[in-house]
Amino acid sequence: MSGMSGTSDAAKLRVVVVDDHTVMRAGVVALLAPEAGIEVVGEADDGRSGVALVEELRPDVALLDLRMPGLDGVAATERIVAGPSRTRVLILTTYDTDTEIERAVEAGAIGYLLKDTTREQLVDAIRSAARGETVLAPRVAQKLVAKLRRPTQTALTAREVDVLTAVADGLSNPDIAKRLIIGEATVKTHLLRIFAKLDVGDRTRAVVVAMERGVL
Repeated sequence: MSGMSGTSDAAKLRVVVVDDHTVMRAGVVALLAPEAGIEVVGEADDGRSGVALVEELRPDVALLDLRMPGLDGVAATERIVAGPSRTRVLILTTYDTDTEIERAVEAGAIGYLLKDTTREQLVDAIRSAARGETVLAPRVAQKLVAKLRRPTQTALTAREVDVLTAVADGLSNPDIAKRLIIGEATVKTHLLRIFAKLDVGDRTRAVVVAMERGVL
């Protein structure tokens, strides 16, 4: 973790770069160096140090990698957003999976960029983030839009949760019927509805998805 001293123009946007890859971090700093209106005031090589640096320096924007040792980018984002600084968090990563994007946005990141971004795009993103504007790489935006357009899954009923809990306990259809005092045909009907709502094709996957969504 390191802060950078020197006279700072009050009009400049102050930025902290947090990335455990030294070469990548140095590359980002070098990209921003020619920009007169932006000053990199500190660097950190892991999430925990990054959070401490942000709390110390109170920069306008923190550029965070996602996967870092000790404290990852999502957890670091949560701490920064919940902390005393008004720093905006901009994720800069190579990962663009739905899960990674959602976790970062839910944690409070104002933007999500990929490391193939150009210097101009990065500078524009930092300026936008500092103004409180959401910034998403085109590929990331496409993924979020596609997810929003998917049909919303209907919530499981209390009885369906009971059936799925029994499945998770390893019970067969006859055993589930006995436990819940219902017919086997009713158990099968419940399972078919559960599969449809969770968009799965078998019992095992239904349990896994339900656990992922916090249903079980």
